Amino acid sequence: MANILITGVNRGIGAALHQAASAAGHHVIGTTRDGRNGTIALELSDPAAVADQLGELPQIDVLINNAGIIGPQSDQQSPLSMDWDGMRETFAINSIAPLAVAQSALPTLRKSEQPRILTISSQMASFATPKSNQIAYRASKAAVNKVMQGLAVELEPEGIPVVVINPGWVRTDMGGAGADEDPNDVAQGILAIMERLTIEDTGKFLRFTGEEFAY
Repeated sequence: MANILITGVNRGIGAALHQAASAAGHHVIGTTRDGRNGTIALELSDPAAVADQLGELPQIDVLINNAGIIGPQSDQQSPLSMDWDGMRETFAINSIAPLAVAQSALPTLRKSEQPRILTISSQMASFATPKSNQIAYRASKAAVNKVMQGLAVELEPEGIPVVVINPGWVRTDMGGAGADEDPNDVAQGILAIMERLTIEDTGKFLRFTGEEFAY
């Protein structure tokens, strides 16, 4: 069984991951903005403050960067009309903070016999689908893909695999009731990837069902 740090466990995929991992016998440390229900209080809009907020973490084997936001209102998230403050916050939380969390977790991950880092991205990050709506969100997820690809390169000599996960369009507050995927199914798929993840997979962009997805 693994010790897992999951960010953003108050709802959606994060809540489903917390429940599924706990039910499977893993020890889960969760984060929320307000520290509810025994979680670590973690506000990600200021990545420079992440290390202080997390403090000295206990032993963890797996980091799952899940927390994220959709960004500004859709009518202010276009290449032709942008809420700049909203875009800045979207990049801070979705692109930069996952790296800050990973850096903070590395001292304890390096002590694990099987360390792994997974970051929840989005199918909307793929350059194979040229679209302009919700561009701050799309761009922030494309950016975190590149950040994590770089982290994978740096950590490969240490044997620490780093991957990004496309969860599909999920029925959450963010995805809406008409989305394709059930969050519990997505959580089970992510945990299955986590359990079989090896250094041979590092740097990959994977669907929650395990297939490689185009950057």
